Amino acid sequence: MIQTTDLRGQKPSRSELLALIPRARVDVSVATEAAAELIAAVRERGADALLDQAERFDRVRPAALRVSAAEIQSAVDALDPLVREALVESIARVTASSAAQVPPEQTTHPAPGATILQRWQPVERAGVYVPGGKAVYPSSVVMNVVPAQVAGVSSIALVSPAQAAFGGSVHPTILGAAGLLGIDEVYSIGGAGAIGALAYGVDSLGLEPVQVITGPGNNFVAAAKRLVRGVVGIDSEAGATEILVIADATADATLVAVDLISQAEHDEQASAVLVTDSAEFGARVVAEVERLAPLTASAERVLTALAGQQSAVVLVDDLEAAAAFSNAYGPEHLEIQTADDDATLGLIQNAGAVFVGPHTPVSLGDYLAGSNHVLPTGGQARFSPGLGAYTFLRPQQIVRYGAEPLEAVAERLIALSRAELLPAHGEAVAARFDRP
Repeated sequence: MIQTTDLRGQKPSRSELLALIPRARVDVSVATEAAAELIAAVRERGADALLDQAERFDRVRPAALRVSAAEIQSAVDALDPLVREALVESIARVTASSAAQVPPEQTTHPAPGATILQRWQPVERAGVYVPGGKAVYPSSVVMNVVPAQVAGVSSIALVSPAQAAFGGSVHPTILGAAGLLGIDEVYSIGGAGAIGALAYGVDSLGLEPVQVITGPGNNFVAAAKRLVRGVVGIDSEAGATEILVIADATADATLVAVDLISQAEHDEQASAVLVTDSAEFGARVVAEVERLAPLTASAERVLTALAGQQSAVVLVDDLEAAAAFSNAYGPEHLEIQTADDDATLGLIQNAGAVFVGPHTPVSLGDYLAGSNHVLPTGGQARFSPGLGAYTFLRPQQIVRYGAEPLEAVAERLIALSRAELLPAHGEAVAARFDRP
């Protein structure tokens, strides 16, 4: 079912480790041409193109692309009480953790009479993409909207694919989550066209362009985000979910198995990787996966993901080698279940989020840990962060100098400007003290 890669007795270099990493063969670039055509159609034909795309891809032509405030409120009222309670709790926890991500203003004084204020300004408007497809993601509404609100974004537009089962509107559970957060600008549009609509706006819908687009989606959504980067900011080109577990012989094989299965149910391209220094433990996990995977409701999807080239049990000599493999992988989700979790954690550098100990499954982070579950995939955790309030903030430096501190650096500044063959820079300073 799941392949085994044996690295024991080997000392691969970093580049060799990168080549050994199990990954799905997903090339966003192959979707680029189609995504570009869909975006161009939206720019040329606006709402008509979005309606045509909904009919083509979602098998329904919505009666209206913008969801009414009354429908959003009805969705809030119809939420299952326990689901509503879970969403309210998730909102509270993600709000608290997001607030810790907003840096305070800092003022430095390079000299008497000179100040530099470092402040963090939110964008005015953001667009949130909530996927449809194989599952329903009210949790993604929370994870994307709450950091934006905490950052101080004053205008948020939410888009999600039209659902044939609901007359072409957005799934009511997603609408309910949006309503709980006070989001009243929701559109039943999806795919690359929706990304284009957020980036460039659609006048006939009253949809104004946004400055930042966040949220996961399929390859066409990822390709579209790549295409509009530069017109707007994006969080990342999120791909299929990943879990990497570092575990030794002291871990519970059943718990590791169910955690691998839980993430494999997201998508056939999901990655589930165990890295262990115990071949016997690895064999027990494989046996538990083979026993439990067929029993879950998502068994077909799980079994496909686990049998794919992106999933594996990796055998290593020790936990230092396990950490080296994980750091090269840069997993979206990393679980640590070892005899000394803190010591193992100390070896970790690259991961979107780290879940430490047997009672901290990735599923907790997906819903109610308080951490954000929008995280970098495909190795991007080696250089990019997950979604947070900082995604919607821009650092700005406010510089104030009086005459005396400017005059104190004038001679050196003029010398530098001449060295760079940009004498007018220095002349702009000299003019303040030696006017013609």
